[in-house]
Amino acid sequence: MTQLSNAEEQLMEYLWKLEKAFMKDLLEAYPEPKPATTTVATLLKRMIDKKFVAYNEFGNSREYYPLVKKTDYFSKHVKGLISNFFNNSASQFASFFTTETNLSASELEDLKKIIDSEIQKKKK
Repeated sequence: MTQLSNAEEQLMEYLWKLEKAFMKDLLEAYPEPKPATTTVATLLKRMIDKKFVAYNEFGNSREYYPLVKKTDYFSKHVKGLISNFFNNSASQFASFFTTETNLSASELEDLKKIIDSEIQKKKK
């Protein structure tokens, strides 16, 4: 799976949220100042070429939809991050993440519950 540029990722976020969208829907999703229609069209073309987006035609209009699930996209990139920066060690990543992101005690407790839950699932 290729990577999206920051601009493509932003547009993909809107498409994931909307699930299906015409150009006008995508433009409405952007905050002011909105990008030009041609800019969004160019991003969509690149994303179609990368096989992230497809569309259905309705007369002169195209309804765009994502081909890649958000969880699949980010899962692949987190795995790449762990592999490239943490010697393929999830423990090193977790250590870095929990010490360098200034998590509150309650956020750490929430993470602990998630980890404990996953441990229980793996033991079954």
